[in-house]
Amino acid sequence: MQQFIEIYGFLSVILRGSISGALSLAIGGVAFLLLVARPLAPLLGAAAEPIAARARAIVFWSAIALALLIAFDAATLATMLVGALELSFADALTADAVKSDALAAAPALALAFAIRGPAIAPLALAIFAAALVCARLGATHAVSRLDNPPGLIAAELAHLTGVALWIGGIPYFLIALARAPEGAAQRAIGLRFSHLSIVAVTMIAAGGVAMSAVYIGAVENFYGAAYGVMVGAKAILFAGLLSLGALNFFAVRRQPTDPRAFARLRRFAEVEIGIGWTIVFAAASLSSLPPAVDLARDRVSLAEIVERLTPQWPPRLESPDHSTLSVSLPPIQTARADEATPTETSDAVTASIAAQRNAEDIAWSEYNHHVAGLFVAAMGLLALLEHWRRLSPVARHWPMLMLGLAGFLFLRADEAVWPLGQLGLIESLRDPEIAQHRIFLALIIGFGIFEWRVRTRRVKAQWAPLAFPLITGVGGALLLAHSHGLSNIREEFLIEVTHTPLALVGLLASSARWLEIRLDGPCARIAGIVWPIAFTLAGLMLLAYREA
Repeated sequence: MQQFIEIYGFLSVILRGSISGALSLAIGGVAFLLLVARPLAPLLGAAAEPIAARARAIVFWSAIALALLIAFDAATLATMLVGALELSFADALTADAVKSDALAAAPALALAFAIRGPAIAPLALAIFAAALVCARLGATHAVSRLDNPPGLIAAELAHLTGVALWIGGIPYFLIALARAPEGAAQRAIGLRFSHLSIVAVTMIAAGGVAMSAVYIGAVENFYGAAYGVMVGAKAILFAGLLSLGALNFFAVRRQPTDPRAFARLRRFAEVEIGIGWTIVFAAASLSSLPPAVDLARDRVSLAEIVERLTPQWPPRLESPDHSTLSVSLPPIQTARADEATPTETSDAVTASIAAQRNAEDIAWSEYNHHVAGLFVAAMGLLALLEHWRRLSPVARHWPMLMLGLAGFLFLRADEAVWPLGQLGLIESLRDPEIAQHRIFLALIIGFGIFEWRVRTRRVKAQWAPLAFPLITGVGGALLLAHSHGLSNIREEFLIEVTHTPLALVGLLASSARWLEIRLDGPCARIAGIVWPIAFTLAGLMLLAYREA
């Protein structure tokens, strides 16, 4: 049970992000059907029915997935309460948060039933979709706080609805564009969805500003607490979405007869989906953090942040000995291996990890980041040199550096874990931070091998190059949701503030590489230069990393 409690924090973020994604997809589909597909059915002609059928199928399965995810989330929350508060499972099921989750499953099932009917019932679909949004309000800060000002629930409702209409509607928009006749029908779809998106963006922005005014409250809370930094990251991603949306807006209006404009529109919309889902998971991570206004005692000053972000030069390329680290010091060294049980050994290691980190621990971590930065910067530079024909035969093997990076991080990322530490590899996965590190390593290895095979033409499938932006995007999204299990909130924040820019740069690389693959002409060439530069920038950020 203790192991489950320790991983619950990260598991709950993944569950909340998945729930928000399924919610957006279900509600966005209903809005697209009622506000775009049905009004344009006469213009779409024979394509109207296939578009509606495809949209209804996605809404149905999204609603079913939502109900299952909500039920699973309620069960995990109840289990956590049983272990943490020593309640009976029956008592845990009566907790307000658990009941809120359970109640939200009802409109999801109702929506799934309604969308599978013989004919679309617009009023019923609208009511069930609205009930879904209202039910999810129970899992937000707006409902759980006791001192909320009037209008905060309305702001949260507007924010959730706007996200669902825009981000949740984009997949249906792409389906309609792909199936609609070229010309007037495609332009009509683009114009109508553009109008819907403008309304949604207004709701997102208005709700976000209102909530930030309450939850952050002051400028020093914006930069001095994890909540504020995460809001800043969401704002940057939102600005990226707005930029792509503006390009699509002008593509629809200024070049209505240019087929290449609609091709670019579809590719930009694909990137919008990736960024939008990242925002959804960032919001899930944000909901697990206390609002910045509630952390007056644990705020970090601007001077501390500037000092931490000031690059260290030259980089630390000399590692301290493992025996000098806190995990190697007593009580671990004084414990007799022949008398200690595996549980006692694990507890001793865990106690050492939780102890105050010493100077050698900091040097060890900085060395890890700086060497990793050399790997990443080298990959970015080689990927950039791959554009030159003379160097391409050698430079195209740059993904193999990923295997070297993964091997280095496997040995050193978690110093308390086998093979250098005393904590067993399987046993260490009970720690959420270590488990997240292992997920990242798996992504690195998978990406390295597969991308090398793509670059060397060993894999020729058309979808194969898309593995790079997908894996890089997932890595960036996980890094935004990544947390460090430190008892010192201030130190945890100072580490997080260095990781957030890395996640944003990773998402930039992912988006640019996707556009390079999916577009042609000047846009593809520009994107092909942007993503290696982003990779190189990430390496330089790691080289500048410091913890003291």
